[in-house]
Amino acid sequence: MKAGWHTRSFEDCIEKVTYTTKIQRKEFLDAGAFPVVSQEDAFINGYWDGADDVFRVETPLVIFGDHTKVLKYIDFDFVLGADGVKLLLPREFLVPKFFYYQLQTAKLDSLGYARHYKLLKELEIKYPGKAEQRRIVAILDEAFDGIAKARANAELNRQNARALFESHLQSVFTQRGEGWVEASIGDICTLRSGTSLCVSLEKSEGEIPYVKVSDMTYTGNDTEIVASSRYLNMADIGKNAVFPTGTTIFPKRGGAILTNKKRLTALPICADLNIMGVIPPSNMHPGLLYFYFLNIDMRLIGSGSSIPQINNYDIAPLKISFPESQENQKKIVRQLEGLAGKTQRLESLYQQKLAALDELKKSLLHQAFSGQL
Repeated sequence: MKAGWHTRSFEDCIEKVTYTTKIQRKEFLDAGAFPVVSQEDAFINGYWDGADDVFRVETPLVIFGDHTKVLKYIDFDFVLGADGVKLLLPREFLVPKFFYYQLQTAKLDSLGYARHYKLLKELEIKYPGKAEQRRIVAILDEAFDGIAKARANAELNRQNARALFESHLQSVFTQRGEGWVEASIGDICTLRSGTSLCVSLEKSEGEIPYVKVSDMTYTGNDTEIVASSRYLNMADIGKNAVFPTGTTIFPKRGGAILTNKKRLTALPICADLNIMGVIPPSNMHPGLLYFYFLNIDMRLIGSGSSIPQINNYDIAPLKISFPESQENQKKIVRQLEGLAGKTQRLESLYQQKLAALDELKKSLLHQAFSGQL
């Protein structure tokens, strides 16, 4: 450890705090006099009007999400939200933001939705004098402000690339040209749900991929299903359980619908019961159907209050417009594939920038608390 630094146990570094009333998530207001801060990722999680429930902040403190491991630096009066919120008030020998930044270096194991405070209590806090703490905080504040701005720009560019592609995609199916026809999906396509099979039939190798929702990103391919993490033998399934090459598939049940995920099968597959397949007619290019569904927000189609679900009758009425000419269909698909490829490359580039910025932040924190700044 660098000369002039000290070490204390975590619990020796925090004051005891008297908690105010915690407000349950379902009671949060959309607007109100006081912000509610809980263990969720978002910094402010709701609002509240009851002044008697406000935690008055005289010295900045840190909120730790016991279930989520989320850390928040709080220097304003607020209302505590729900369960799992731990208030960490550093003792007078620690600059509060120095304490907050050091906690970000902690590598806590994930215990799922169990409580993580018991892991936090095992930490040792290392610190120099307060003047040196303030100097380190000033350096990190300036650096992290620049990183935050760079992250915001990269994220905006990523979103803009996606929005440009989605705008072009929408225009393809709304600005119909000469020789275009319109039909209902249910009238021209075959709608088929996946099949539920015994786990014992699944193999690491086999004759046909067995795709579950979790396998829809198995290869890292944003468009096509070309493999799976599990396989079946044809003797164990019926012919009607097979989705042919060129089928557009997507999740049909549960929270997976919220991912709005779609894939195009590049080979015959068997799919899990939680997946729906739409098989194009012989006079339609499979890629055209896939891009049509890419333009559909499945989150707005599903029914069911407690468990969202998409059924055949939700999909069948959808209207699709497309050129009768197979050559024109191929031309549109080629154009969309080219634009999709460029969009994916841009998104990948911006994602790499975001990852690099995250690594830079980790590196700076490591330097700060190993005495290298």
